[in-house]
Amino acid sequence: MTVNHALTDRFLERAEARGLVDVAVATMDSPIGTLLLMATPKGLVRIAFESENRDEVFGEVAERLSPRILDAPRRLDPVLRELDRYFGGKLRDFDVPLDWSLTGAFARKVLRRTARIPYGSVASYGEVAVGVGTPRGYRAVGNALGSNPIPVVVPCHRVVRTGGAIGGYGGGLPRKRWLLDLEAG
Repeated sequence: MTVNHALTDRFLERAEARGLVDVAVATMDSPIGTLLLMATPKGLVRIAFESENRDEVFGEVAERLSPRILDAPRRLDPVLRELDRYFGGKLRDFDVPLDWSLTGAFARKVLRRTARIPYGSVASYGEVAVGVGTPRGYRAVGNALGSNPIPVVVPCHRVVRTGGAIGGYGGGLPRKRWLLDLEAG
């Protein structure tokens, strides 16, 4: 089957102009595998690793945000550019707008605190718990980080166990180690 790119582009332009695309989707090949990126008009809302079940990701986003999901990579161009620069070691701080719609109040608090951990640094689960006002809540912090819908950009990989052990990571420990090594220079 031949794809008519001009027709596809016109369809996307019309759908966007009429407000029919609530969630734009793009994929990106990266050093840590293929990433599925999703954005709403508010900003980046979801990054999924290739190891995640795509049907479940789309189902969750359709149920919680909108079923009007369309492959519209142009809307994600700024995100793609920043991720390319990050993976190339040329970007330390992401500047793309984020949509926190897939996070609850506590998780959002944890993830916003995590987003302030400087590039190349780490913090422990306990330190993040103290930072969000729940000094004994390191397990709850771990759960919030484990459900981070915007990994890499919201750098949950920078949170480690007390004493420096790597801890867990939703994308798998090899990805976490790769990201930490990238940032260590």
